[in-house]
Amino acid sequence: MTHVGYLVAGWSISVAAVVAYAGWVLMRGRSLSRRVPENRRRWMMPDD
Repeated sequence: MTHVGYLVAGWSISVAAVVAYAGWVLMRGRSLSRRVPENRRRWMMPDD
């Protein structure tokens, strides 16, 4: 492998890890937000 190959492999692995983590965080946040009772969902209430 040339130096370019190592660079591409390193960046690819790093980007894939960040994307996978972001997906996991979003899925976890959605599942946790469903567990909050409706009267406690302050981020869903309109500003008065």
